[in-house]
Amino acid sequence: MSTERLLIIDDDRDLCDLLKDYLSHEGYRVDACNSAEQALELLGDGSDWDLLVLDIQMPGASGLELLQQLRPRIQTPVIMLTGRGDEIDRILGLEMGADDYLGKPCNPRELLARVRAVLRRSSLQEQPVQKSLFPEKPVEAFGIRLDPGAREILVGSESVDLTSAEFNVLAYLMNSAGTVMSKEQLTELVLHRKLTAYDRALDVHVSRVRQKLAALLGPEQELIKTVRGQGYQFLKGKA
Repeated sequence: MSTERLLIIDDDRDLCDLLKDYLSHEGYRVDACNSAEQALELLGDGSDWDLLVLDIQMPGASGLELLQQLRPRIQTPVIMLTGRGDEIDRILGLEMGADDYLGKPCNPRELLARVRAVLRRSSLQEQPVQKSLFPEKPVEAFGIRLDPGAREILVGSESVDLTSAEFNVLAYLMNSAGTVMSKEQLTELVLHRKLTAYDRALDVHVSRVRQKLAALLGPEQELIKTVRGQGYQFLKGKA
C-alpha cells in the first residue's frame, strides 16, 4: 500500500468525493478542500503533502493565484485540473511550476496514472535542499514590513496592495538586501521560466512595485536600484 499523501483542491465537491474515493482505494492517503483559502490553511509549509491536485478555475482566489503564492515556499509536485479549452491557463500553470495537467472532466484512472508518473519523477529528481532565498519570517527595512506568512506588506500602518508576482519580487529583493539579483535569477524564481530576449515581464513587475512603494514613501526614496547589465538590488538599511 502507498504511503503518499495527496491533497485535492477543487470547488466541485462531488468531483472531490469521487477522486478521493478512487485514489484512496488505490492506497493513497487523500484529503480534499474546496477553495484556495482553505488550501493555504491546510498546507502550511507543504511538508505534510506529497502531491497536490489543483483546479485552476475556482471562485475567490484562482488555482493560478494559489500556485503563484505556494511556489516560493514549497516544491510539492502539482497536477492542475483545467477546462478543455483553457490553453493559456495550462501554459501559465506550467510556467509557474506545475508538473502536469489534466483536462476536466477528468477520468480518475488517467489521473491515477499521472499521479504515479509525477511522484515517480519527483522521487528520481530529489536534490539536497538548498537555503531558500524567499524569506521564512517577516522582513523589515526603511519602514516597510513584509510578512511572507500573511502575504502582507505594510508601510507604517498602510497596507500595500501587490499582486502575487509583485509580492514575490519584493520578498526576494528585501531578503537579499545589499545583493544584486540578476534578471535571469529573478525571472526563474518569480515567473518560473527562463529569461528570453525582449522579455520585459520582470521589469514591469519591478516598476509596479516601485510605483506602489513611492505612493506611500515618496518618489525621492527609491529603494530598488537598477544595476545596469546585472539586475536589481534592494538597498541595505535599517528597519
